[in-house]
Amino acid sequence: TGNVIEARLDAGRGPVATILVNQGTLRAGQPVVCGLHSGKIRVMIGDTGKEVKEAGPSTPVEIVGLSGVPEAGDEFVALESEKDAKQVSDSRMQKQRAKILAKRSRANLEKLFESMGADEIKELKLIVKADVHGSIEALNESIMKLEQDEVSIAIVHSGTGAINESDVSLAAVSDAIIIGFNVRPTPKVRTMAKDENVDMRFYDIIYNVINDIKAAITGLMPSTFHEKILGRAEVRDTFVIPHKGLTIAGSFVLDGKITRGQKIRLLRDGVVKCDSTVSSLRRFKDDVKEVAQGYECGIGIERYNDIKIGDIFESYEIEERKAQMEQIKE
Repeated sequence: TGNVIEARLDAGRGPVATILVNQGTLRAGQPVVCGLHSGKIRVMIGDTGKEVKEAGPSTPVEIVGLSGVPEAGDEFVALESEKDAKQVSDSRMQKQRAKILAKRSRANLEKLFESMGADEIKELKLIVKADVHGSIEALNESIMKLEQDEVSIAIVHSGTGAINESDVSLAAVSDAIIIGFNVRPTPKVRTMAKDENVDMRFYDIIYNVINDIKAAITGLMPSTFHEKILGRAEVRDTFVIPHKGLTIAGSFVLDGKITRGQKIRLLRDGVVKCDSTVSSLRRFKDDVKEVAQGYECGIGIERYNDIKIGDIFESYEIEERKAQMEQIKE
């Protein structure tokens, strides 16, 4: 038995753990369980950098052959069979997932009570995997700084090592996006993610991760709607067309322009009397598409005839503005 001092994902050798043996003798080829991961020791490197066949108590060695990258401080145990090691590893992973989900459910329940009576807060859920612990810490810290009032960020799980099946399963049940930094999944895991409709994103530069998450938050943030005044006209006379049941307002365009089909409101002494659309627009006897400032015209509005001399028409449009990057607080 012993403990992990340090662990990382090596590009050529896979998961590599530096361990300190506490009891017994560790030998190359032995099946081991290390934290949540298992494997068979393929190579064991001593403190001189040379390959060794065994390591006794108080001996630090670097081992290769684990299924994933353990955490610093994890306990390792050498067992008799690889099958036993795999069963222990699977059992620990299931318990870990259950703990994460239970913790997440409690957090959501608390948030539900906190947000009762308030506008719904959207949540961006992430699973972050990276090659080394330093990258995980930097990523998690940078990501959480992006949280907004309208959009909360939840890192459901983070860890070192390749993206595995348990990550995909957790993402599926928690509706999370998997962020991989300097790690990639196997074809089997890719297939599983596709079947479960889990979104996986891969990066090797933290700046790109932050930019993509900013874009995702922008998409989740609600749009704002702004009114743009296009033109104003004053009613100077009215004409009734009996057979059409329509009142035409002889008007003078004060500023901007009036366009047929555009939204328009009628103001009387500053009070909105109706909000409709321009159904007809004429210059003398001709139907026109628009009339600019300084010209007279006949305006008919849809489903409204109570028009009086002195009323003001205000033509407008509503602009939808998506949240922009500069609007997001740092």
